[in-house]
Amino acid sequence: MSKLFASVDEVTGRLRQVGYLPSLDIATAVFLASHLDKPLLIEGPAGVGKTELAAAVATATASDLIRLQCYEGIDEARALYEWNHAKQLLRITATADEGWDSARDHVFTEEFLLARPLLAAIRNPRSTVLLIDELDKADVELEGLLLEVLGDHQVSIPELGTVTAVGTPFVIVTSNAVRELSEALKRRCLYLHIDYPTAELERAIVRMKVPELDEALAEPVVRTVAALRHMSLRKAPSIAETVDWARTLVALGTRRVTGTVIRSTLGVLLKHRSDHHTALQRLELLDSASESRSATWP
Repeated sequence: MSKLFASVDEVTGRLRQVGYLPSLDIATAVFLASHLDKPLLIEGPAGVGKTELAAAVATATASDLIRLQCYEGIDEARALYEWNHAKQLLRITATADEGWDSARDHVFTEEFLLARPLLAAIRNPRSTVLLIDELDKADVELEGLLLEVLGDHQVSIPELGTVTAVGTPFVIVTSNAVRELSEALKRRCLYLHIDYPTAELERAIVRMKVPELDEALAEPVVRTVAALRHMSLRKAPSIAETVDWARTLVALGTRRVTGTVIRSTLGVLLKHRSDHHTALQRLELLDSASESRSATWP
């Protein structure tokens, strides 16, 4: 993989140009992963920009983005490759008089190989960002399949041999830390933890994503979301939901973040009924009398 960035400052500048505001930690990790040809393992709560970072790096470097979305039960056929069995059967049927030894040489070839994200990424001649998203949702067996790809940049196919990378992709592995990833995988990666942004950075993100938002509203928007994140919720509001809420307030023509406004738009930020109940109790909005109060919260 050719070095995508010449410096940490270049990472910051180019990511900002495509609408991603990185912290110094994020920019440094991206630069080092590119410079050292190492996969970047990113952990953190859902909705803090892990997946968006991969998309931003791809856009900033004019690279192809290839994504492997992980889930429980994903296997080699969905992650690495599989054979086109229907096409193989047609080939064998068309040459029924052929012996198996001869037929085998014809059906286990590139023509019948279906490349899945991991194989497609290492065979892509163009600059590539490979996103292995939410690896912690997959079974631990998938990590074993990844070790050869991440460590040696190759895939072993018994019927064809070893397929070596045409170019080394820039690899980002994300995890919400639902389960602990293996030490073998971690050894092959650089590590970055992304938490919810500081109030200052989140204000900057909101102002960039929703420039039409009244500047005086940006601070109470961010403060309100921060207060919600400190509650015991099933799912705290993500950065994307903060941005969605800011757009909601613009659409409603809101001038102040009052208790009534929060209550009527809480569904933009919280997506579980129990979280609504917790938030309304903590914000003292369950009492119907609160609807008549005009004091701004928080």
